[in-house]
Amino acid sequence: MLENYLEVKDSVRRALAEGRPVVALESTIISHGMPYPQNVETARKVEQIIREHGAEPATIAIIGGKIKVGLSDSELEYLGRSGKVVKTSRRDIPFVIAGKADGATTVAATMIIAALAKIKVFVTGGIGGVHRGAQQTMDISADLEELAHTNVAVVCAGAKSILDLALTLEYLETRGVPVVGYRTDELPAFYTRKSGFEVDYRVDSLPELAAAVKAKWELGLNGGLVIANPIPEEYQMDGDVINKAIEAALAEAEKEKISGKELTPYLLAKIKDITGGDSLSSNVQLIYNNAAVGADLAVELA
Repeated sequence: MLENYLEVKDSVRRALAEGRPVVALESTIISHGMPYPQNVETARKVEQIIREHGAEPATIAIIGGKIKVGLSDSELEYLGRSGKVVKTSRRDIPFVIAGKADGATTVAATMIIAALAKIKVFVTGGIGGVHRGAQQTMDISADLEELAHTNVAVVCAGAKSILDLALTLEYLETRGVPVVGYRTDELPAFYTRKSGFEVDYRVDSLPELAAAVKAKWELGLNGGLVIANPIPEEYQMDGDVINKAIEAALAEAEKEKISGKELTPYLLAKIKDITGGDSLSSNVQLIYNNAAVGADLAVELA
């Protein structure tokens, strides 16, 4: 039944069949996270980094109603250029498929599809979370619920700093999701290495991290893990600069009445404009860094 919906790229299929490491990648970063052509260039470079570290990349998307686990170069280009790709989370998957539409998968949707394909490690920029003002709006990313019950380890630079990080951590704690700092005691805040919030556990070696991931799932403790990997120091932004940019972008979003799935892409684009492109440069570098750590973790697990 699953083969009716899932199309696995040959190189990914072979790697999985042979027990070799595979790393899942999302596609909203291509269609909704960055401008063309930088989005496609970044996606290609991320895949290259993963291969250089000994794993097989599997960028996930829905094209023409078919779930793709691993994209060709032309499909990456298509996603980056097309302006008609649906930002696809859990609730959207069946409708994008039924409508034979194109969908770029969020963290939540990528986790679901990675788990269906039996891929254990997923690399992204930053996870979604509890939005600022959620006490009134109830705007909480579906990423957090997916982390609560889908067995995929998510390597990221923490939660996006446009969010309420304190409430995001509280939500993850309630749902039993470990937030693991890779070589850090503090939750990274996407563009910066510091947030002021401690992680649940610090792990300094990949063998130790892989052992914890393995033990979690072999004990039947279902759900994902947040592997928080700080942006390299030389690429992080000044905390005051980025926080002022975020506040200005949030004010603009409120003025324009932007909400729901459009909010995060709007804020990231607005922050890029306010910072003169510096935030986008940091975003690209943290993804490259996550790709290297995610590939190394996948190799260790394999």
